[in-house]
Amino acid sequence: MARVLIVDDDVAFRSSLAEMLCDLGHEVLAADSSAAGIDLLQRHAPELAIVDLRMPGEDGLVFLQRAAAISAMPCIMLTAHASGDNTIEAIRLGAFDHLTKPVPRQALVQTLERALRQGAAMQAAVMAEPSEPAPERNQLVGDSEAMRQVFKQIGRAATSDATVLVLGETGTGKELVAQALHRNSARAARPLVAVNCAAIPAELIESELFGHVRGAFSGAAAHRMGRFQQADGGTLFLDEIGDMALPTQAKILRVLQEREVTPLGGDTAQRIDVRVIAATHRDLPQEIRAGRFREDLWYRLQVLTIRVPALRERPGDILAIAEHFLRLQGAQVSRQIMPAAARLLLAHAWPGNVRELRNTMERAAVMSQGAAIEAEHLGLLPVTDAPEGVAIDWDGLLEVAVAQLEQAMIARALAATGGNRAEAARRLGISRQQLYRKLDEAARPND
Repeated sequence: MARVLIVDDDVAFRSSLAEMLCDLGHEVLAADSSAAGIDLLQRHAPELAIVDLRMPGEDGLVFLQRAAAISAMPCIMLTAHASGDNTIEAIRLGAFDHLTKPVPRQALVQTLERALRQGAAMQAAVMAEPSEPAPERNQLVGDSEAMRQVFKQIGRAATSDATVLVLGETGTGKELVAQALHRNSARAARPLVAVNCAAIPAELIESELFGHVRGAFSGAAAHRMGRFQQADGGTLFLDEIGDMALPTQAKILRVLQEREVTPLGGDTAQRIDVRVIAATHRDLPQEIRAGRFREDLWYRLQVLTIRVPALRERPGDILAIAEHFLRLQGAQVSRQIMPAAARLLLAHAWPGNVRELRNTMERAAVMSQGAAIEAEHLGLLPVTDAPEGVAIDWDGLLEVAVAQLEQAMIARALAATGGNRAEAARRLGISRQQLYRKLDEAARPND
């Protein structure tokens, strides 16, 4: 039961709507104008408002603006004359939804239920204890065993100046690993310089990395310091090094061996003190076999190797990362992911990994216009079948669905590795002991 405010100058429609709401068990407040509605809002604090767009005097949009300064309750806007402009304006001003009269009963009931969930989530957020400080944007998030191993590797690698190679698919957060390595090292007070090797044309990358002297080539009107020199005393992050041309790879190898650079057009080598972190999404051994990557550079880079797992390999982290990205939006009230949305997040394959999840949650924050993130706000395809034909109860308890998804992924990894448990555990980003334990748990009959 909820207290619902109706603001509509049409007596017949207002009475009919009030009767329907009472039949559903709600308490109804009714007003025939925006001003009267604001008065009832101030005196009775309804949980939800249903407001007509077109009314004499102050219209429904004025009500939305005035109500927002009084209460965080959701407002459903109704109109008999829908247009792109008034729909956009209503949503921009904070309307939960914008419906066209006559509204089918079932559609209105479903919208009411969603709006009331939204209102409850907003109220819970307002009443909650003060939230923790906003998380840093450049933060690795995850509590899975796979990510704990990554954190441990970062901690160990941060204590040395050894070259680190970070491997992982596009969008997994390889640059965040580089930032964490630098931030936790003795070089943290010095620069971290990042270079995207795939984004710089081959004819310019050597000048970008090593610098050049005046007159080194057409257009070189002045001396220019390279990225290695800019990072002196600190860290140089070479992102997507697998896309670097072979001639440049040879020069990078020499810099790593000699710890000195010679600017283009120059004849004097300059000593540098730089810790190098490289990253790639490519299979470098395959690139070596194809003649696109130098084997000697591969050996030089992989002094320490950190592999960042794909998001599908750590489903237990998906909701935590999603909530992290929602907190980064800086809303006045914290947002909550509703169960249907959570199931959709867990069921998605995430080919774009964490970057795709970040974009999804930014979109959801914009589309929700409130505290409750529903499935339709995500912009993801609905769940139709479980992966690999494994039965997953998408409409049941979240905990059960997560366990079923975990078993589906284990079965898939074992099938892909021909039953090799050690390799399956590596693909899943967990230890062999964890895999054995999970297999034992799945084999036990339910109590």
